[in-house]
Amino acid sequence: MLRTLHIRDFVIVDEAELHFEAGFTVFSGETGAGKSILVDALSLALGARGDVGMLREGSARADITAIFDPPPLVHNWLQERELLSDDGLLLRRVIDAQGRSRAFINGIPVALGQLREVGEYLVDIHGQHAHQSLLKASSQRALLDAQGGHTDLARDVQQAWQTWHDVRKKLDDARHNAAALQEERERLEWRLAELDRLALQSDEWETLGSEHSRLAHAQALLDGAAHALSALDDEQGAARQALTAAAHHIQPLLRHDAHLQSVYDAIDSARIGIDEAVSDLNSYLDRVELDPDRLVQAEQRLAAVFEMARKFGVEPDELPGLRDTLQQQLDASQSAADTEALEAHEQAAATQYKELAARLGKARQKTGKSLAKRVSEAMQTLSMQGGRFDVALSPCTDGPHGTENVEFLVAGHAGTSLRPLAKVASGGELARISLALSVIASQAARVPTLIFDEVDTGIGGAVADVVGRLLRTLGERHQVLCVTHLPQVAARGMHHYEVRKSTGNNGTLSTIENLDDAGRVAEVARMLGGLKITDTTRTHAREMLANQAS
Repeated sequence: MLRTLHIRDFVIVDEAELHFEAGFTVFSGETGAGKSILVDALSLALGARGDVGMLREGSARADITAIFDPPPLVHNWLQERELLSDDGLLLRRVIDAQGRSRAFINGIPVALGQLREVGEYLVDIHGQHAHQSLLKASSQRALLDAQGGHTDLARDVQQAWQTWHDVRKKLDDARHNAAALQEERERLEWRLAELDRLALQSDEWETLGSEHSRLAHAQALLDGAAHALSALDDEQGAARQALTAAAHHIQPLLRHDAHLQSVYDAIDSARIGIDEAVSDLNSYLDRVELDPDRLVQAEQRLAAVFEMARKFGVEPDELPGLRDTLQQQLDASQSAADTEALEAHEQAAATQYKELAARLGKARQKTGKSLAKRVSEAMQTLSMQGGRFDVALSPCTDGPHGTENVEFLVAGHAGTSLRPLAKVASGGELARISLALSVIASQAARVPTLIFDEVDTGIGGAVADVVGRLLRTLGERHQVLCVTHLPQVAARGMHHYEVRKSTGNNGTLSTIENLDDAGRVAEVARMLGGLKITDTTRTHAREMLANQAS
């Protein structure tokens, strides 16, 4: 669950730190005070897109930090990515005046996508315009799949359809482009034959270069090694004889002064090293010999490799890799032309897709019936007595989202026929149905924190009280944060923050205060009576708060 939200220089908030508890928390305040800024700030910390327009005027950067108690699933996610901390989960987002954005998880810089990924396990935000997206067929389908817990199955169907689609395209290409495919295969076969005739091995180029250099400079190598051997051993006064003489001079002196031992050891070590060098030089001279024939062969091989590299436009050492690439292309081209194999593959892909799509269709039917029943029941408590809700599944052409279209139908009142939600629901009805769907869907949600940002827009009176009850009940299973303008909803909160806006020398600023009992009475009274608060409104506010848990 969300523990702390720290905001600095964000829109009209200079600095605020909020500490949250479990249960149902409400945020209220006058219109324009900045209530939804809190949701926007948290969204930013969860990976939402941001820009310089979010910075408080005159500030160098906006800085948002959210601290969570991670659920077990997030704990494993962090451990797999080596982002785990003993202090919980800290998400931070910084946007500077140049528009640069930085993201951090537990103090470690991460990609913005990782914030979004972990955020999906932590928070579910229902925005104030969520009811508008509910008019889209894609949103209705996604909500149904999420409610039924078959989002993964829907993703499998989409992947299976894509596989089937790709194989069908390859089969069509093989049938209609046979001549072009044959020409491509012949071109690849010719290039492979050229490279196979050269037969350059993967490490041959480097070895060939070393051998050519040695053969081309064989006389210089022999002369240099012989001169070095003479300097070490053969000539009068060579290094070996000089070191032996020095050792003979020092050795008898050791019994008179032990400090000379290190000198003697160094001379003796050098003498041993020269002995080894002399032995190695003798062996080298025995092996190295002039070989003009082999030199000619090496030069001819080098010339052949250079010519092949020039022909194919690559570096000589890239020829073996090019050969492997061409072989892969030829294999792929041959597979692309094998219509019999492609037909079998296409049939298998089609079968896989249809099996998954059938499973998804059955799951959607089951979930649709359950969802229709529960939303219809909720409509009766939201001033839509006699209203009905249904989920219609109509067959459609095989596609990435299955073999059925999903459409939400509604009858707002008794005696009316079910019709598409987008065509018959008024703004108020749509808001109420959206809220019912949000609450019902959230009851199955796995995320610990749910946020409702003015989803009660267009609702009032007794319906607002029902909404408050729904959200408080939901707060018994989840941490629920709700931005509201309704006193009936605010009175049901277990915790209450007030957002205020003020104008001063530093411009317009928004402040957030955690209200005590007296503060809650005053704020609910303001929500009931507007600017003019009377004893009557205060009394009403106290009664509403006293009955909040009933």
